[in-house]
Amino acid sequence: MRMGFSFNLNQSSGEARLGELDTPHGKVNTPAFMPVATQATVKTLTPEEVNDSGAEMILSNAYHLYLRPGVGTVQKLGGLHQFMNWNGPILTDSGGFQAFSMGSLGKADEVGIRFRSHIDGSEHRFTPEVAIKNQEGLGADIIMCLDQCIAYGETRDAVITAMNRTHRWALISQQTHENSQESHPQALFGIVQGGVYADLRTESVAVISEIPFDGFAIGGLAVGESKAQMYEIVELVSTLLPADKPRYLMGVGSPEDLVESVARGVDMFDCVLPTRVARNGALFTKYGRVNIGNRRFSDQVGPLEDDCDCYACLNYSAAYLWHLFKAKEILGLRLATVHNLRFLQRLMTRMRISIEQNQFATFRDQFWAQYIPTDETTRQAQRQKWLKARGD
Repeated sequence: MRMGFSFNLNQSSGEARLGELDTPHGKVNTPAFMPVATQATVKTLTPEEVNDSGAEMILSNAYHLYLRPGVGTVQKLGGLHQFMNWNGPILTDSGGFQAFSMGSLGKADEVGIRFRSHIDGSEHRFTPEVAIKNQEGLGADIIMCLDQCIAYGETRDAVITAMNRTHRWALISQQTHENSQESHPQALFGIVQGGVYADLRTESVAVISEIPFDGFAIGGLAVGESKAQMYEIVELVSTLLPADKPRYLMGVGSPEDLVESVARGVDMFDCVLPTRVARNGALFTKYGRVNIGNRRFSDQVGPLEDDCDCYACLNYSAAYLWHLFKAKEILGLRLATVHNLRFLQRLMTRMRISIEQNQFATFRDQFWAQYIPTDETTRQAQRQKWLKARGD
């Protein structure tokens, strides 16, 4: 393990794992959900409010910060932690997914990813070496290899090409980081690819786990495949990855996916979903997602959820939230975001407690006894919209 970074697996309940990440900026209890601060901010919230939600680590994106304000600027201003006034651990994504989601603006080849800025159209290139140097410059606690993500529905040959390229880039990334580890002691995670093909995922795990990474991520999921397919791949990959290192499922954050992936041995998650849907009036409850713009909330005197301890539910009625969204007041977006982030952190806490008590299976049954997820058709339609976005 990298100096200043360690992972301790403390207990399990079935395949669900209770652990602890130790980083230069503090400890993170796992399983953990990381709110996404794409451009050094979780949209609409202060870092203090994100901390109050219970989040111990956040994710920022090296692609967006590279374009604006620039890695050099962040360095001059003391690094990402000081720049955004976040004292806890930070993980940065390399920018590979952003290039994947840019469509005609980005193109991958053997050397790296060439892309045009979505801001001004200027041309840039990320190589594995550049992606590592960018993240080292930002000063995150955990950084990611550059990988090639590929959409669901691509041909098997295209998936193989992207996977093999990811493997080559992973080795270059690790060697680049190893050569600068004295001045840049961040932990480095490798990424498993292979689409929804079990044999390719097995091959990818074998290759990536041979490289001395500090942790491993499962990439290329939640890109259009069904939940059943995603769960099948998560289960397969988790059983093959080393048990003594953290497992990170990238870009997944709906409550049901968190529960089902923890059940399959995943330790870490990130996703823009809780903040993005909040800004559109979709709020998580123990019974499923609700739309605060629905007329039934217009005269609800009590909070959205009686047993929720978030700032919004402790201080405001559901009717007030309904009014804020109807009036298009920014406070509505902020309070909805506070609620959704706190909901997920409470969910993670309950899962950690159930694992500690060796009662995760019971918790999982109780969760499904009342939670109704968004239907598959709606979910797929929403996902296609998100893939066209340039960030959170």
